[in-house]
Amino acid sequence: MNTPFSEELRRTPLYDLHVALGAKMVPFAGYEMPVQYPAGILKEHLHTRAQAGLFDVSHMGQRFLIGPDHATTARALEAMTPGEFQSLGQGRQRYSLLLNDDGGIVDDMMATRPLSPDEDGELFLVVNAGRKSVDDDFIRARLPANVRFVLAEDRALLALQGPAAEAALARHCPYAAQLSFMAGIKTTFDGVPCHVSRSGYTGEDGYEISVPAEEAEDVAKALLAEPEVLPIGLGARDSLRLEAGLCLYGHDIDETISPTEAGLTWAIGKRRKTTRDFPGAARILFELLEGPKRKRVGIRPADKAPAREGAEIVDQNGKRIGVVTSGGFGPSAGAPVAMGYVDASHAADGTNIGLMVRGTARPAQVVPMPFVPHRYKRSTTGL
Repeated sequence: MNTPFSEELRRTPLYDLHVALGAKMVPFAGYEMPVQYPAGILKEHLHTRAQAGLFDVSHMGQRFLIGPDHATTARALEAMTPGEFQSLGQGRQRYSLLLNDDGGIVDDMMATRPLSPDEDGELFLVVNAGRKSVDDDFIRARLPANVRFVLAEDRALLALQGPAAEAALARHCPYAAQLSFMAGIKTTFDGVPCHVSRSGYTGEDGYEISVPAEEAEDVAKALLAEPEVLPIGLGARDSLRLEAGLCLYGHDIDETISPTEAGLTWAIGKRRKTTRDFPGAARILFELLEGPKRKRVGIRPADKAPAREGAEIVDQNGKRIGVVTSGGFGPSAGAPVAMGYVDASHAADGTNIGLMVRGTARPAQVVPMPFVPHRYKRSTTGL
């Protein structure tokens, strides 16, 4: 985020609003994005945990797979992922991973099946901003002729996160309150057509709202006018997802890391483990059986100094056993938190390790994740 600005940086439909709100803008994934607002990262983080925060995530890639029927489109997506999409219910969303032939993670993504039977050959995808061009080429090269790939470049994406998100959104979009975690539907926001899913990247209850780009500022202003809602930048977004134990592509996952190493085996469908017909299945299923050589773990430094990305992890004898991939201070945890990869023999919770800081091994311990409990709204009734 400290790379210099260039003429090639893009702006989201909310750029002018960010500037008007006093945001500090930085380069991120090819865009000028708000890293924080005048309230500051700490207040933004804690406000999201206590009430509701509004994030501009319009830099993310919104895409559609469109085939003749759901089964055809689902099979096309299954050819690139370990997910189980043929059984995905109408109006339901699923997290998955694009995998290369070696089982490495090309990207992580969300896929939603429309609620309406009239759109039942579609899947709505959201991919990471910094991987859009890679993903687009990857997907196009693997699609059958009867499934189209459509970019939704004329749309903005907002995330409303926190325990008060439901109340704030429901004043403009009443049906949102009826959604359970990982449900997604087309609806309206004050009469504006939109797609709303109950999902997010903070570990809190919340929503992601896809709207036409020309309507984004009005939607954002309406939400920011609600007493529970503050604008939140990239700084707090990162500390929130870190406390929630969620991966950031290019840091905690990449094309060399498998789902088993990353602790994302829950994204592998039960049927897919039997059919063994997903990319990298031989490696991944072997690691499921025998265990991977390295594992992503949670880390708590013993002192108050945060562990930063790239810090070497050593055992009690000073031998290198891994590396920190994300780290910083966790405002809700009230302490430094980190995640990284260590040799599997040192991955058990409670293992004492060292973090190399300026040539000195600082004491730390492997701990369970998330660092702050998830508070997703799960329901046994409704969508």
